Amino acid sequence: MGTTIGTLIEDAVRTLADTGTVIGPRPDAEALAAHLFGAGPARSDLDGTPGEGEAARYQELVARRAAGVPLGHLTGVAELAGVEVAVGPGVFVPRAQSESMLAEGMGAIEGVDRPLVVDLCTGSGAIALALAHHRPRAAVHAVDCDPVALEFARSNRARRAALGDTPIELHRADVFAPGLLAELDGTVDLVVTNPPFMPDGAEVPAEFGVYQPRRAVFGGPDGLHVIRQVVEVAARVLRPGGTLVVEHGHLHASAVSELLGADPRYTGVAGHQDQYGWPLYAVARRGGPGTVTAS
Repeated sequence: MGTTIGTLIEDAVRTLADTGTVIGPRPDAEALAAHLFGAGPARSDLDGTPGEGEAARYQELVARRAAGVPLGHLTGVAELAGVEVAVGPGVFVPRAQSESMLAEGMGAIEGVDRPLVVDLCTGSGAIALALAHHRPRAAVHAVDCDPVALEFARSNRARRAALGDTPIELHRADVFAPGLLAELDGTVDLVVTNPPFMPDGAEVPAEFGVYQPRRAVFGGPDGLHVIRQVVEVAARVLRPGGTLVVEHGHLHASAVSELLGADPRYTGVAGHQDQYGWPLYAVARRGGPGTVTAS
């Protein structure tokens, strides 16, 4: 029997699994096939024969994925919580693990009719747009300082709005900018963020160390430079009882929870794992009016 789309996918699964760095070899292999052939795992055309040059093109995409090129940079899209966004070189590709953090944030505002939400370091806008999609009565503000990321975010905002989602408010600003979002001080129900959190000298797979934008991955000598500032901004803009959810990765299993736990402005600090059992994010709530404010 000759080469079929199905056999190409099976070969790709083995190739990607052998790298040891691709978390989902089969989903990635199938996503590349769907991108090139329009073939999904339930499609009968998996038994079809690829057209002239298509097999070589697919194998080239698989080789690039195995070398660390993010899947979204190969397909041009990524999905988070059922919301598809455009991505490409120069913007961080959202990870499926972030859905756990997103679900935590949505749970925190479940009882709020018109929640006010801030997404810091928004990148492509995926988290903010997913929140706006699932909570159409929410007012979502998204912040980033990178012009390339913001171009993707603007395009994604326009596309999601055309599909009927509530438009998000985009802000081109650095989280270190004095008075960032000062007009929202003390009123925000939820701050979510997936900031850069890898230490500058950390060894990471090529997907993150070579192909993802460096400023979206590395967060200073200890990886906490941006996270510390996020904690400051959130403490200022959150209302009493408002929630901060910050993704921090496995290297900071205890550091971020300890940072928040030592800050008298926050209560209810807890760390959480992703779906694979790795430390992923921390949650804290803004204390009430009587809470001592750190200097």
